[in-house]
Amino acid sequence: MDTMPWRAWAEQMSTGLAVVDAQLRVAWINPALAEWLETGPRSAVGQPLGLLLHEPDWLAQAGRVLGEQRAMQWRGVALVSARGREVSADVSLQPLGDDQLLLEVHVLAEPQSMNSPLSATLRGFAHEVKNPLAGLRGAAQLLQRRVGDEDLKSLAGLVIAEADRLTSLANRLLHHDGAARLAPVNIHERLEWLCDLLQAEPEPPQLRHDYDPSLPDVMGDADRLQQILLNLARNAIEAGARMLTLRTRVEHGLRLGERVVRTALRVDVIDDGPGVPPALRDSLFEPLVSGRADGSGLGLALAREIAREHGGELRFVSRPGETVFSLYLPLERLHG
Repeated sequence: MDTMPWRAWAEQMSTGLAVVDAQLRVAWINPALAEWLETGPRSAVGQPLGLLLHEPDWLAQAGRVLGEQRAMQWRGVALVSARGREVSADVSLQPLGDDQLLLEVHVLAEPQSMNSPLSATLRGFAHEVKNPLAGLRGAAQLLQRRVGDEDLKSLAGLVIAEADRLTSLANRLLHHDGAARLAPVNIHERLEWLCDLLQAEPEPPQLRHDYDPSLPDVMGDADRLQQILLNLARNAIEAGARMLTLRTRVEHGLRLGERVVRTALRVDVIDDGPGVPPALRDSLFEPLVSGRADGSGLGLALAREIAREHGGELRFVSRPGETVFSLYLPLERLHG
């Protein structure tokens, strides 16, 4: 049976899929299963399936699937990757002709190392947006080459830069390069970049700055910190804010999580919108919680997750006409 026609849509599925030969070597694997196994799709090809899965007991019965030409299923089995990552999953094998098997894996639970239920959702979303981002970048490149107006060229360059940044974030989520890439970050440069993005909106908000120019750099992942700021601003605008104030300060003796830090950077995004509805205040940072009918509920959850991976926190206070989201980042890693 020729498996090629369905591989295009199989590449997009969140269900783990692989094709193995009669010797149980991987002939093809989709990104979802490669991610769970903590390997790249290309590097998995040619590898024994037992090596990638640590020889689970049910794999010994795989020969019966080809011999009897019938599908087999196993419920709630443990899958362990070559790096020791473990998931619980429902697994099925079915014959693809005389010499190949289709493996299907439905993960039932995230591994213990994945602390946030958001992560699986984000990785699935990251996979879905890569193709549109490539198309967006290509269109912006064509526009940049064809227009003569320098302002339009600059806007097209902004689109290209944002597409590249989001593609980089998506790749790092998809390929398990998940750790933040820490380097000194000038937070005011990130805020000015945010302002450039917001001014390119069809109906840009009014912007005010209240910066502490004495602030030192913070140790962080510039792309991810940029994402926090963008999510906070967009959340405010979509909630009805017409003015945003961006404020930076230093905090001393602040508790972040389980520890007290001597100094921390605070970035406030202040809006004049209607405020956070009381019913949402206790769950606002949870995945899939949104105050809008068309909201995804991922923006603030992602922002909090990024803040925490930097050793920081995201907090808010809200009343009608003034909502303040505050990002706290420890300065001690760089200036201890």
